[in-house]
Amino acid sequence: MATVGSLTSGSAAVRAATGTDPAAFPFRCELSLAPLITFWTQLSAYHESGRGPTPGVVREKAREAPELAEVIDDLSVIEKHHAFVDLMMTALFPPAFWQQEYGAALFPFQLRAFYATPPFRRSLMNADGTLQGRANFLQEHSVEQTLAAARLLLAYELILERTYGIDLGGDVPVIFTTADPATGLDRHFRLQFDWRFVEVELVGPKPPLPEAVRQRLQTGLIDADLLRELLPPERFVLRGFMIVKAVDVTDQEVLSSLKRDLIDKDSIVSNSHFQGLQAKLRTFFRRPDLRLGLAAVEGDRVLVLNDASRHEQACIFADSAHHTTSEFTGSLYERAVIQDRPLIIDDLLACPDRTPIEEELIRNGIRNFICAPLHYQDKVIGTLELVSARVGDLNATHLPKLQEVLPLFSMAVQRSVEELNSRIQTVINEQCTAIHPTVEWRFRRAVLNSFERQRGTATVVTELEPIVFDGVYPLYGLADIRGSSTQRGQAIQADLLTQLRLAKAVIQTAREAQSLPALDELEYRIDKRTAQIERTLNSHDEIGIIAFLRAEVESLWDHLGTFGPGVRDRIAAYRSGLDARLGTVYNRRRLFEESVTSIAESISSYLDLEEQAAQGMFAHYFEKQKTDGVDYQMYVGAGLLEDGRVDPLCLKNLRLWQLMVTCGIAVRAHQLLDRLPVPLETTQLILVQHAPLSIRFRFDEKRFDVDGAYDIRYEIVKKRIDKAVVQGTTERVTQPGKVAIVYSQPGEALEYRAYIEYLQSLGYLTGTVENFELGELQGVQGLRALRVQVALDNPKLQERINLADLQVAPGP
Repeated sequence: MATVGSLTSGSAAVRAATGTDPAAFPFRCELSLAPLITFWTQLSAYHESGRGPTPGVVREKAREAPELAEVIDDLSVIEKHHAFVDLMMTALFPPAFWQQEYGAALFPFQLRAFYATPPFRRSLMNADGTLQGRANFLQEHSVEQTLAAARLLLAYELILERTYGIDLGGDVPVIFTTADPATGLDRHFRLQFDWRFVEVELVGPKPPLPEAVRQRLQTGLIDADLLRELLPPERFVLRGFMIVKAVDVTDQEVLSSLKRDLIDKDSIVSNSHFQGLQAKLRTFFRRPDLRLGLAAVEGDRVLVLNDASRHEQACIFADSAHHTTSEFTGSLYERAVIQDRPLIIDDLLACPDRTPIEEELIRNGIRNFICAPLHYQDKVIGTLELVSARVGDLNATHLPKLQEVLPLFSMAVQRSVEELNSRIQTVINEQCTAIHPTVEWRFRRAVLNSFERQRGTATVVTELEPIVFDGVYPLYGLADIRGSSTQRGQAIQADLLTQLRLAKAVIQTAREAQSLPALDELEYRIDKRTAQIERTLNSHDEIGIIAFLRAEVESLWDHLGTFGPGVRDRIAAYRSGLDARLGTVYNRRRLFEESVTSIAESISSYLDLEEQAAQGMFAHYFEKQKTDGVDYQMYVGAGLLEDGRVDPLCLKNLRLWQLMVTCGIAVRAHQLLDRLPVPLETTQLILVQHAPLSIRFRFDEKRFDVDGAYDIRYEIVKKRIDKAVVQGTTERVTQPGKVAIVYSQPGEALEYRAYIEYLQSLGYLTGTVENFELGELQGVQGLRALRVQVALDNPKLQERINLADLQVAPGP
């Protein structure tokens, strides 16, 4: 029998703790086993129906122990009849589960047991019978303080049910946390209370319960103060005992708690939070010596967090130990990632082929080791390790539990890495603007290196290290609108002449209404400027004429409008001819700009589409600029890629791809001619350079540029090549419908002649290949060019480029 010793009087604190203090719990509660005896007596009536002899035995023994049916003020009464009490309690605590079940009989509405199973006694009871532990929903207070209000409401629910027939169906789920006596770790139990053996006895007449209150109670609105006023506690006695059953819910509670904790953005980078996570994992795995470690893979860095981490800045980068991925080559961590499943080592000392990583673990007292990869969207983002100083402390039987927590820690590590990425992106955006995805890794590394330099110092690093890519091959292309400067000048000239003539019409009509010398002089100045614009348009003429019209002419409109309706009509015609946004005549220029924009957008969208497909085949740097046409720059080389690996055919494929795309641009621009408000032709140019060069990111200009005096020649050629002419002539090297390929070395011409021959066989190019020397450009000599006609009518060029054509391209 597992009874608790006799009742003893104690301090007010003790009485409050056990619920015997009237100030703490106002109802009079009395311990009695009468309801249990009644239960067995009722069962004895069914003895002949197959219930067995036990009910009859209980009925007979009850006559021998009448004091058990009375109010029990001294637990020695129960001790005296312990065999009989054990027999009756078998109805509540079956002998078959006596050593496994957590159960106890409590004083009515008190958290104090007088009878308990062995597991309950060990885990949930103090020596005096009071329950030990804390409630989950208010852990900073004692269990009794936490449950005081709930106990009062439950008492009233029982009274309402037994006395007034009102069943509120209330339930107060309680989770108790207590220390495991064997390990000292937390264990969580759900307590389920049963008050069927508590009787309600009225003291005096039954207090009335108004109908309005009944209806309110039926809706679930329970006001304890109102009930205390209507149903005074001194009018009721609660007699009998309560049953409590405890169910171990440690695993569920720890998982729920881990989910709540890991939602917090500081969950793995705050010292207190990290220690809390480690403590909960110890509880979850029932291993008090377990230690947690986390690692996030960021590029070629491994950021390691464990209970020795500083956790000072709430940042996974600042608070972690930093290693390179190469340090883990051949280690157990690498094996776990490669195998893509948890790796368990019972004893590190017995592990063969140990690397310095494992030796360091052993020096730190680690013997037992589990490492599991963390995934996000099917990609390994880090690892979780659980280690212990005890050999075999963790083994394969713990894998199911490990699988339950891995997604939670994956989420936390991913969020911390995303926050780090956000910091990195902020720095990149501030110092570099948008960066091409191919080279973004290098900028991220530069930012991380700047963070590294800041660690442990008060210095804030505001400048990134130089970003230089050596040994890259450039590919440059230009789709230019032929004569765009001349066409733009003609459009400006036409709009200015239209506006001057509209202004002159107003002045002439005003002179006819009233002949004034000032109007004669103003008309003369308008004619003078008109004649000047008709002869030639200088760069400053547009601003000068618009300023003249606004200051000298338009300022008179309000006054001249008083000269009569004819003048007002001319003024209205002038104003209606102006663009509402610019305040000038903009008809011809708008048509020209619409044509330029249409060409540039068509070329740009086609180029983006094809470049995206090519990027999937061979990674490269790409940037483009839209002006009067589109020019674009590409770089390719091992130095651009984080892994430094490039297909040997990559450069050849890109050069051929560029030539094919140039043909596609020519065709699309040609097809636009009939649909443009102003017919504009385009020319195509490719600049070839076989020698690799170095490029450096210019933080002040936020763009890449060639690095070094030798390579600067390439940039000079790029800026001046569009004006190049054939040596000894005024003929531009670029012509509509043709591709001009500018080069300087014979080997470059040989390679591109092979490409041209191949594309002629596919129908991209046609006709004879021209080869000529270019006239001298300022500071540049010795350039030559190949020029060939694009097959503009070939339907194949209207389709997307078939990248398979690149795989069968001939060599030079």
